[in-house]
Amino acid sequence: MMDSCSQAFTTDRGAQAAGVRFHTVECGRAQRRRPAVAAHIVTGVAVAIAVSLGSGPASPATAADPIADLALIRPPHTARAPDFTVPRLGSGSLSLKDFRGGGVFLNFWATWCTPCKKEMPSMERLYRRHKDRGFTIVAISIDTGGTDLVASFVRQLALTFPIGLDPDVQVANRYTVRALPSSFLIDRTGNIVAIAIGPRDWDGSAADALVDMLSR
Repeated sequence: MMDSCSQAFTTDRGAQAAGVRFHTVECGRAQRRRPAVAAHIVTGVAVAIAVSLGSGPASPATAADPIADLALIRPPHTARAPDFTVPRLGSGSLSLKDFRGGGVFLNFWATWCTPCKKEMPSMERLYRRHKDRGFTIVAISIDTGGTDLVASFVRQLALTFPIGLDPDVQVANRYTVRALPSSFLIDRTGNIVAIAIGPRDWDGSAADALVDMLSR
């Protein structure tokens, strides 16, 4: 829950050189110091992201709502996911428009982000459960240390979903990302329906129900 989230600032020099200071956010553990301040920061970042992307009426919450069950942020307005094209780890490129027609889990992360590393195994399992129905995860690394570092991390965790590279944080800035991990849940029509600031456990039935929602 958001009231048990802790945050720390990045020491990534590349991100700082680009004029961006990222938080890493870890949820699910009681904080020893200043929990109210950390929760305020997380909530403030989430609201800023949601407002910056919004236009149009928001959808109301419903019973058995996976967005509520996963403590995700529902954008206050219908928000179109900004398109992008980035280099793909290995070769080629990744464009968001190439995945239209299926649900997309867009994740921003870095190798130095400990909560990202903890979250990704459950992301991989979610991807494997639903990839055959058109659902995909696109994970955008903001690392500035080169592709070998990212490739080593991906091999270590045996990740098979597409990995994009955004060392200049241009795409991260378009999505107003200021905390890692940050995830944007995009439906088959290209609208952002939920935002996760900080890690989640994607192994449960609520995560499966969320994929169903994105795919309708």
